[in-house]
Amino acid sequence: MPSRSDHSAAAVAVADRGTEQTIHRTSAGWRVGGTELGDLTSAMVLADLIAAEEQASEHPGGRPPGRPPRAPDGAGEAERLRVTVAQLEHALNTRVVVEQAIGVVTERHRVSPRDAFERLRQVARSGGRRVAEVAGDVVTSATNPLVPLPAELARPQPGGGGAARRRR
Repeated sequence: MPSRSDHSAAAVAVADRGTEQTIHRTSAGWRVGGTELGDLTSAMVLADLIAAEEQASEHPGGRPPGRPPRAPDGAGEAERLRVTVAQLEHALNTRVVVEQAIGVVTERHRVSPRDAFERLRQVARSGGRRVAEVAGDVVTSATNPLVPLPAELARPQPGGGGAARRRR
């Protein structure tokens, strides 16, 4: 395990769940739990999924809708592998939507991809939603201007003075 000087940590809270996961910066990239990841977006998506999984055990009836399945206690190897594949597919689909939304926000507001992700995360937290849900709305809004978005993510209005103001 790297020493404290080898990495820094940031707590990522999932607003609608109140659960936190810690993301560690390492010399190779990022670590969430025991999983090494090459980029921050992957780490943030994984932290969101892990936090949701931890909260699923507290949800009446198992897992909330739209969450990846969870292997039951005592499941055989084939069942655990089937569930792992379903979880990985869910994580991949989530990441694709988040990456697309980052691209949309980056283009619309002329901000860096990291700033775009932070906007998505902030809007999700303040609205009690998952990042993937907000990202889905942003991606849909790229082809359907009738999809309502929070002001931080909406298209800048024509004649509005260029890029939208950044909120801190």
